[in-house]
Amino acid sequence: MVPNDRYYTKEHEWIKVEGETGTIGITDHAQKQLGDIVFVEVPEVDTELEKGDEAGSIESVKAVADVFSPVSGTVTEVNEALEDEPELVNKDAQGEGWLFKLRLEDKSELEGLMDAASYEKYLEEEEG
Repeated sequence: MVPNDRYYTKEHEWIKVEGETGTIGITDHAQKQLGDIVFVEVPEVDTELEKGDEAGSIESVKAVADVFSPVSGTVTEVNEALEDEPELVNKDAQGEGWLFKLRLEDKSELEGLMDAASYEKYLEEEEG
């Protein structure tokens, strides 16, 4: 089930917006595709990212996947728990397994992202 309170990218990142802050992670679909996650690289606090910039990577026993920023902004916080427990992304990709937070530079960039219903449809078409 895809939570309704966030936006999604075609690269399978999600962003949940609260005020001027966006919390970013990968979708449950993405973590299932990757399999057992063994390492997560996140951007450093104060890193300025443009929409679409590579923001880190996730390494699993099967592959390494890049993580892209769904919007532009400045990183304000990273999920330090992932350093010791990268498997949090497998356990709760859209909750405790979040990757980083950023201060949004331009909220209008959210308009180019998918809502939950559109993302579900995108997944069906991708797998179709």
